[in-house]
Amino acid sequence: MSLSGKVVIVTGASSGIGATTAEAFARHGAKVALVGRNEANLKASEAACKAANDKAELLLIIADVTVDAERIINETVRKFGQLDVLVNNAGIGAFGSILDIDVDQFDAIFNTNLRSVFLLTKFAAPHLIKTQGNIVNVSSVAGLRAFPDFSVYCTSKAALDQFTRCIALDLAPHNVRVNAVNPAVIITDFSIRMGVSKEDYAKYLEQCKSTHALGRVGSTKEVADAIIFLANNTASFITGTTLPVDGGKTLLCPR
Repeated sequence: MSLSGKVVIVTGASSGIGATTAEAFARHGAKVALVGRNEANLKASEAACKAANDKAELLLIIADVTVDAERIINETVRKFGQLDVLVNNAGIGAFGSILDIDVDQFDAIFNTNLRSVFLLTKFAAPHLIKTQGNIVNVSSVAGLRAFPDFSVYCTSKAALDQFTRCIALDLAPHNVRVNAVNPAVIITDFSIRMGVSKEDYAKYLEQCKSTHALGRVGSTKEVADAIIFLANNTASFITGTTLPVDGGKTLLCPR
């Protein structure tokens, strides 16, 4: 792996895909800035990174990506002297039909899922140009397919996919790559944080066996592995891609 000594920012690193991704980068010898709002959970992620590599150099940044983007980039560069990889993972979701939702839901989701990515990318870009680094955005199959009662989240991820492609073109002349991963159903607490009960979530996971071609849902490690691949020099000729990590869901299921 060519990630040893690289400086990586992972947003939303306090749980789920972000926590596993931060741990994976630490295991591969990267210096990792873990960004999240929940200090206790972020410290748990830090402990997992240390367990994976007791020599890992880590920086915890308690921050909200919607208001602290510039501070996140500045603190990382101040600590480590450079920036090589930005993983925009922080995201939120909410259910609701257009008949029921209000503009507050739209604003909250777009502020986190898109506007913060724009700001982090803008502030990170000059540093990534210096290191010939790259960006990996964590999108969703919801950006590729339509789902009922999930319009704002789906639209935010579709916008993130297009942002990924456009910024890939903007930064390609500077040899900075920009890609995204589009996970399908991954076992995390994301749905529970949106208000789904543990019992209903368990039923949903069982149902999802029939909506994913591989007959199962995915793990956070499988998404993290894809992120590591895209961030690595082995993917040096890949930019502007939106990579489904979906067990064949987008092939099998129309929505």
